[in-house]
Amino acid sequence: MSETWVVVADTSRARFFSADKPAGTLIEIQTLTHPASRLHEGDLVSDRPGRDRNSGAGSHDVGTETEAKEEEAIRFATEVCNQLESARVDGRLKKLYLVAAPAFLGLLRKHQTPSLQKMIAGEVAKNIARHDIAEIRSTLPKHL
Repeated sequence: MSETWVVVADTSRARFFSADKPAGTLIEIQTLTHPASRLHEGDLVSDRPGRDRNSGAGSHDVGTETEAKEEEAIRFATEVCNQLESARVDGRLKKLYLVAAPAFLGLLRKHQTPSLQKMIAGEVAKNIARHDIAEIRSTLPKHL
């Protein structure tokens, strides 16, 4: 297997590819899924947000449903980065290209180790995790 990897991800799916040759086609080597990220916000929150009743001029909600979706995205970004870090430590990964939905790409950046960041040869902020391999390959440089 090649030491050049391509990860294409969104908040619910990450597809890991390698290429045998710098200009070759991509070969899918692994897929991670995170079904919780696909749930509706109401399904992630079991009841209404808590209330904060302080001595001030009233009370306000603590937490929101949007925070539940964001928390799931953070969990998945951490999982993806942990997989990549493990591959880096094992010597299976030397060069990495990331293609991810823009917001998820930001989460991936936050959860990368400095050593993993050094492996990144390119990034594309595009949500194409569910596209076919030919479309994914066309968004990457001709020579990986």
